[in-house]
Amino acid sequence: MRLIHTSDWHLGQYFFTKSRAAEHQAFLRWLTGQVQQHQVDAVIVAGDIFDTGSPPSYARELYNRFVVELQQTGCQLVVLAGNHDSVATLNESRELLSCLNTRVIATVGENLSEQILVLNQRDGKPGAVLCAIPFLRPRDLLASQAGQSGNDKQLALQEAIAAHYDALWQAAQAKRDELGVPLPIIATGHLTTVGVSTSDSVRDIYIGTLDAFPAQAFPPVDYVALGHIHRAQCVAKTEHIRYSGSPIALSFDELSKAKSVYLLDFDGATLNAIDTLEIPVFQPMQIIKGSLAEIEKQLVQFTGGDAQKPVWLDIEVATQDYLSDIQRRIQALTADLPVEVVLLRRSKEQRIHSIEQQEKETLSELSVSDVFERRLALEPDPDEPRQARMRTLFAQVVEQVTSGQNTEDGAQ
Repeated sequence: MRLIHTSDWHLGQYFFTKSRAAEHQAFLRWLTGQVQQHQVDAVIVAGDIFDTGSPPSYARELYNRFVVELQQTGCQLVVLAGNHDSVATLNESRELLSCLNTRVIATVGENLSEQILVLNQRDGKPGAVLCAIPFLRPRDLLASQAGQSGNDKQLALQEAIAAHYDALWQAAQAKRDELGVPLPIIATGHLTTVGVSTSDSVRDIYIGTLDAFPAQAFPPVDYVALGHIHRAQCVAKTEHIRYSGSPIALSFDELSKAKSVYLLDFDGATLNAIDTLEIPVFQPMQIIKGSLAEIEKQLVQFTGGDAQKPVWLDIEVATQDYLSDIQRRIQALTADLPVEVVLLRRSKEQRIHSIEQQEKETLSELSVSDVFERRLALEPDPDEPRQARMRTLFAQVVEQVTSGQNTEDGAQ
């Protein structure tokens, strides 16, 4: 039995106004190719198919087209809802997709048997039993109780999630006994576990109730396919509890490690191997840090290239100077290069230093222009032409006020 574990596609994501449609389409074609090449029996997507509960039409089209193309390979597809997914959106096509060898589990139902799936091999014989567990919302498992403290709520939710996993584990064992075949039992999950490495694009999902689920609370299944964390990794130094990570970088801080999916190979109930299938980079991205002079030197690497796609840049400027025209300077440096600056910011250290310095300053130490520039720098999306006009108007106002004061002083 061969399975692919993937998660966190986030179809429909916009990355600082940039569409990821081409990248997602390329990934799904690559994934279909991997299924054919490795003769995969089932693909498990552990949550966050879409980036929002109301995904754009092109994202739904990508999803539906993948289901159709995968069905032609003879591979099964299991789709679990994540915290970004809408239960209603996934359920609207659930019955239709079931005719295309696809099972969609969007929420926890009252009947546990609906979450116990038998995954078949290509020859039609049972190959694994799956505890198909989507993102678990507190309201799915708990009734609110008055007078509970924050710690009480955390403990109650953790115990409820553990109890849900245990109940499905018991049901999966019963199903395996019923089939009378030595099959592996696999569980899924879309949550945060203790000790994982997150990234900027991951949003907390148990705010105020449960920060992270302990790995030891999972039942002794043969493999746990997790989603929600975008960095591929093992949990608690165990080989069989893993996050597959997102297939494309959803934030710049995810660039340090290659993206991948996991290929699982079972012989009967024994997990023989877990192979990492590295995903090609479909959109080049890079972080550049340093002073303006250092950034200019680093940008030289892009000159004279024949890049098919412009490189998306995150430029982090480290300078203690109060630069009001930093965006204009960066635009001038990158104007003729095959790059697009999608994020421009001061380095974290410089921002902290700037805040500390400003906290020590008083109005008596600043000129009128200094105060105006401080306020202008707080704008989240600076528009240079607009800021230039604002500076001109401000200078005119200052001049009028100053002239008025001089006139009054002369009259006295």
